[in-house]
Amino acid sequence: MAAAESPSAALRRRDLCSRGIRLAGKMRADVADLLDAYVEQQGLDASASVAAVEGVPLAAVERWDEQTGTQRLLENLAAYRAFRALLAQMLEEQREQLGEADAGLGRALAAVLLQVSAFAYHLEELLRLESRGIPGEEEEEDGPPPPPRLSLFEQKLRGLGVLRELAQWAVRSVRDLRQLAKPSPATGAAPGLAESP
Repeated sequence: MAAAESPSAALRRRDLCSRGIRLAGKMRADVADLLDAYVEQQGLDASASVAAVEGVPLAAVERWDEQTGTQRLLENLAAYRAFRALLAQMLEEQREQLGEADAGLGRALAAVLLQVSAFAYHLEELLRLESRGIPGEEEEEDGPPPPPRLSLFEQKLRGLGVLRELAQWAVRSVRDLRQLAKPSPATGAAPGLAESP
């Protein structure tokens, strides 16, 4: 069992979790709006079935309730780092395809990319609070290897899959952060990340 957390550290963690919940909620709303605009701009059917996209982490997890707080944060961080690279790629492809023809979609995509980057940083802060190292911080700048060149239609479908899964991750992140912010029933203090269910 981990040592008891100081009241100031517990308060700081709850504050970070609360801010993270607000950030993820705003991101979810913005991604939903972007998804609608993306589907319309790309001429896609909103109900189109998209197979799992390579490089897109899935928000669904087996035995979510058995994960520790640290596992939740690490999975969230890995996901948002991947989304940061994927959204940057989508933004570049969008600029190549449309140029300045639809600057609104490009701005919305850039805004969500900025939110994803900010949220990843926020998750890193939570991990630092727990004196955990930030995995892959050094090599993270390089990002994943570029995916193979896709046709225009495949790019559109991949973009749809990325945005849908990002929306799901925003929901999961809120759920994860709420779990981390819960007070421990025995002590009344928030559970340590390594102890949380």
